[in-house]
Amino acid sequence: MLNAPHDAEWVYRMIRSSLVELFRIDPSRITPEARLADDLEIDSIDTVDLVDQVKRATGRKVSAEDFRSVRTVSDLVQAVERLVRP
Repeated sequence: MLNAPHDAEWVYRMIRSSLVELFRIDPSRITPEARLADDLEIDSIDTVDLVDQVKRATGRKVSAEDFRSVRTVSDLVQAVERLVRP
């Protein structure tokens, strides 16, 4: 995954596959509008695992501050896009 272009579609696919792999979420539930906590039942402990997965996939350092305003899958995609921009 590290060699893939880091565009919005790549980021969305990476996040979607991470959510499915880590938390066994049905892919049909993962939409840009899906709220991580309310719709996908991602709690603070799960967030740590997800951040670690993002860090491995992108090769970038990730801090809690980077994700402070993330509420939806779309918010998460945008936050990761900001991290991987050259």
